[in-house]
Amino acid sequence: MSDIEAIALLQDPLRRRLYDHVVAQDHEVSRNEAAEAAGVQRTLAAFHLDKLVEAGLLDAVFRRLGGRSGPGAGRPAKLYRPSATEHAVSLPPRDYRTAATLLAEAAEGLRLDGELEDVARRRGRALGEVAGGGADVTALLTGRGYAPVVEGDEIRLRNCPFHPLAEHFPPLVCGMNLALLGGLLEGMGAAATAGMASRPGWCCVVVRLSKTNDC
Repeated sequence: MSDIEAIALLQDPLRRRLYDHVVAQDHEVSRNEAAEAAGVQRTLAAFHLDKLVEAGLLDAVFRRLGGRSGPGAGRPAKLYRPSATEHAVSLPPRDYRTAATLLAEAAEGLRLDGELEDVARRRGRALGEVAGGGADVTALLTGRGYAPVVEGDEIRLRNCPFHPLAEHFPPLVCGMNLALLGGLLEGMGAAATAGMASRPGWCCVVVRLSKTNDC
């Protein structure tokens, strides 16, 4: 299935609700949970979830719930999680990834980490100033594609908007990302700081909230 066809599936309001629910969670989602969240029957939810899997928008895994195993534990449940497959459409075609890769390779070769972080922090600060001090931190991060999840006094980021580059140039790109988000928080005057906290499958940056912050 082409990227255009895959993305077009999300034009269906129900599929979009199911997709949005799955990607917003910090755990694999069962058919029952997805159906309840979307307000539809389980069989209808299952049909659309599997369509999203076929399109590469979600991944399906099988696991027994409740930690039970062995005879009598029952059949494994089918669970859904966000797919790591990236879908992008540009009309007319553009190849920004190649340009970004070449620029990152050059910056890494010339050891321009500090210069890149300075630019990223200034850019982030400008974005934060535009958003204003009354902006909601999680909403702003959502709008920038980070898929934030609040965990106590931290906001963990399920998605890294720079993931393809971060895989090949981790110190360079993760440092840039940290500076960008640090500047963003500074610019909006948020009672929060950005730090590094690696977790497999998640963005390497975490936002730590002060106890007085209201996100």
